[in-house]
Order: sequence, then C-alpha cells, then structure tokens
Amino acid sequence: MKTVLITGIGGDIAQSIATILAESRPEFRLIGVDMNDRHAGYLFVDELFQVPAASTIEYIDSIKVLIKEYSIDIVIPTSEQELAVFQPLIDEMGGSCISVGAKVIDIGIDKLKTIDFIASLNISVPWTIKAEGSTPKIFPCIFKSQKGSGSKNVFIVENQEDASFFANKFPDSIFQELLKPDNQEITCAVYRSKNGKIAVLQLLRELTGGLTGWAKVVSNNKVLQMCESVAAGMNLYGSINIQLRLTDKGPRIFEINPRFSSTVLMRHRIGFCDLLWAIDEAEGLEVDFPSIEVNQCMVRVQDAKKLSDYI
Repeated sequence: MKTVLITGIGGDIAQSIATILAESRPEFRLIGVDMNDRHAGYLFVDELFQVPAASTIEYIDSIKVLIKEYSIDIVIPTSEQELAVFQPLIDEMGGSCISVGAKVIDIGIDKLKTIDFIASLNISVPWTIKAEGSTPKIFPCIFKSQKGSGSKNVFIVENQEDASFFANKFPDSIFQELLKPDNQEITCAVYRSKNGKIAVLQLLRELTGGLTGWAKVVSNNKVLQMCESVAAGMNLYGSINIQLRLTDKGPRIFEINPRFSSTVLMRHRIGFCDLLWAIDEAEGLEVDFPSIEVNQCMVRVQDAKKLSDYI
C-alpha cells in the first residue's frame, strides 16, 4: 500500500484530487494536511493533520516530519502558496513530489513573470504593469495580485482615482489589460509527458465565485498551438492550467497556474486524467492520451454533510 500526502485538504482542488484517488486508486492510503480543521477535508482522506501556514518557516519542517513518520510515498502540493516554498521537497523527493518543477513554478506563481515569459515566445499578451510606482492610462482594466490563486481577488478598475487607491493599498499587485468579451474565457489543461507528448483540453467556462461553475469542451487550433508552444518553451513535465480569452485580436493568454486546477475533477470525469497520468509516470509507467469529444458540458455541484454522521 502506498501512502499519499495531499496538502491544503480544506480546499476544492485537494478534495477533488482525493476524490479521484479514492475512486481510481483505492489501494492508496490518503493523508491530508491543512492549517486548520474547520472544513470538510477529513471526509476525503484517511487521516488529517494540522500544519503551520505555508508562509511560516515551520511549514516545510512539519511536512518533512510527516513524510518520515508515516512513510509517505507521494506528495501532492495543491496551492501556489505551498508551491512557492516547496523547492526543498521537490529536490529531495524528485518524481515522488507531483509538481511541474522549480522553473515552471517560478514562472507561474508570478503573473508578471508569466506575461514576460509568454511574450518571449513571440505570443501576443495583454499589457501588464506593476502597481507600485505606476498607474495605467487605459480604462477599464484589471487589478490583481502579482502572486496569487487563479481568478480570485480580481477587480475591474474604471478610472484613475480607483487605480491610485488600489495601487497605494496593494502595491504588490499588477494592472492588466481587460480582455473582452468576458463570455469567451477558456481554461486549458495542459499535460506534457516525460517523452514530450502534449495533451491539451480546452474548456469554455463560466465562473461562479471565482471557480469554474460550468464548462464546455471546445477545440480551437490557434489555442492548441499556443498551449503547445508554452509547454515546449518552458520544457514542461506535468500538468499546468493556461487561462486565456478569445478576443477580436485572437487568443490572449493572461495567466498560467503551475498546478492542478479547480477543474481537475471535471476533466477527469470526461477522460482527461492528468492527475492519474502524473501518478503513473511517477511509478515508471507510460501514459496514453485519449481523444476527448467536443461539446461535452460539465458543471460544479454542491453537497452538505451533517457532522454527527461522521464524528
């Protein structure tokens, strides 16, 4: 029996990962960690442990203790905050730590570095500037953290007064071109295997509370070529998520998430099983990519559990 440690088990990504593994690899023992226990994470794993916040110096040491005490075989970090400090474990565990590696993480967790990297591949990008020391000249535009999670905490700035307010209050942020139309946002799951094969799943999506609430499988050749260029250009091995919008100037990438995304369970249900591919390759197996039928739709559902049923 192999033991898998999943970080951030209080979050939707970690719980989706645990759901996939419980269904597909029931022989695995699942251990979840999180900085608190006021969530449903314990329903998805065999054991749950509290650890310090990833922003503290004690975080990595606590993970290392669990790896040793519970003979952890595989570690799956799930958030940018954790990935930013995970380098020692990535180096130490090698392929047993399911990640895309230090270079891709460094590019993806910093939205300004992301834009600069994409531009270096001769791919058109939205204009992007640091909030500290400058304000945009074109409105409306986007304001968001330079480092952060997906589509959360993103604001539309309408004028110079609002831009100055945001820049003074949150200097570690960026202003970015507002890409239109907002109903043409595509999230792309991109997996590149050890032998260089690339699989891309394009999902036209609608956001609900910062997460993908509805998604439809689509196919756009220009988007495919862009995703393949990014994967090859960063020498990707593993799974990332590329966010873009279809504009009147063509597809424009505005973000790369260097991790499994909140759609990991959605896409698993339709055959894009990037989590299992990563596990298989970590175990020395080869992977094959299926053909995914277009126009399939997926939705996010909610549920609730009564604590007395489990405690």
